Amino acid sequence: MKDTENLAIFGGTPVRDHAHKIYYGRQWIGEDDIKAVEETLRSNYITCGPKVAELEKKLCEITKAKHAVVCSNGTAALHLACMAIGIKPGDEVIVSAITFAASSNCVLYCGGTPVFADIRPDTYNIDVEDVKRKITEKTKAIVAVDFTGQAVELDELKAICKEHNLYLIEDAAHSIGTKYKGEPVGSIADITTFSFHPVKTVTAGEGGACMTNNDELYKKLHLLVSHGITKDPAEMTKPTEGRWYQQQIMLGYNYRMTDFQGALLLSQLSKLELFSNNRKAIRKKYDEAFKDVEGLILQKSIPESDTTQHLYVIRLDMDKLKCTRKEFFDALYEEGTCPQVHYVPVYRHPYYENLGYKKGLCPVAEEIYETTMSIPFYASLSDEEVNDTIKAVKKVCAYYRK
Repeated sequence: MKDTENLAIFGGTPVRDHAHKIYYGRQWIGEDDIKAVEETLRSNYITCGPKVAELEKKLCEITKAKHAVVCSNGTAALHLACMAIGIKPGDEVIVSAITFAASSNCVLYCGGTPVFADIRPDTYNIDVEDVKRKITEKTKAIVAVDFTGQAVELDELKAICKEHNLYLIEDAAHSIGTKYKGEPVGSIADITTFSFHPVKTVTAGEGGACMTNNDELYKKLHLLVSHGITKDPAEMTKPTEGRWYQQQIMLGYNYRMTDFQGALLLSQLSKLELFSNNRKAIRKKYDEAFKDVEGLILQKSIPESDTTQHLYVIRLDMDKLKCTRKEFFDALYEEGTCPQVHYVPVYRHPYYENLGYKKGLCPVAEEIYETTMSIPFYASLSDEEVNDTIKAVKKVCAYYRK
């Protein structure tokens, strides 16, 4: 194997110097966003105020969902979803093996058991056929992840859920702005969860949301996000004692979003179309640049998904390259392009191994993990940064090609 420390010298100077590295993800905060937050901070309410309700209404408009409940982060949204559908000890929930740990941790929070399904080798989304194989009489729900922003096969998964009386939770942390067969993500599954972390398409700093068309699930989500406490006399189990009175009618959490976070996200959502179009344009450039590069395999798109891309993943063809994934990764870093890996199969984390999950459970997921990485991809990438990323990837491929 060749020494990555000498790689920059091999082709002359690095594509970018280390003082101007390109990182894999970055938020895009404008003066309008800052002004929106400032105005809210100067208002009477910085939490439990009008911006949260305004944000929930806006999310319903964008997604065409009937109800929205915003919360503190995407992990909280997943936890709320599992609580709302009643996951409890003894229940099994099928989860994609390639995702951030929160997608299955939410099942553990409720005492349930995550059952990992493998992924497709071309789209990297959950494998519908493996989902079918993993269903037992204990299965209560499916958590399907829109990996990189591409919608999962929602029609097929909904049909499975209908047949087996299961709930479908769509983990759409990557996919706000994506449409499936013309319908916005957020309006299709029983509950759809969003994340608004800074590397996502739009951000509230942190933040999350649960979207649903089900009135009963909405009532539970609305209570669970704020301690299980209500001020609505219609929801109380005992008569109200006055205007000040409130009752806790279930065990919930303080998963509320602040008003200044809501103001930031409202401002960001006004630019969702711009962000989405920029991401689509950058993906198009990458696809065109890398389609014929020997040593690379690109993620396959499905025609049903009009995707607002969150990550751009390249897969190394190890039959054509004489390096490890780590060497390729480190070489890109030396060229001033900083990749990331998404994700370690969840059950390969030590915590899950200690629970009894074994290597080899989802062989496709493990193979994809060993050979993929995410290159810089975010809406504000300049043409120069895109071109330099392309140059760096091609340079490293050429250097390590057999």
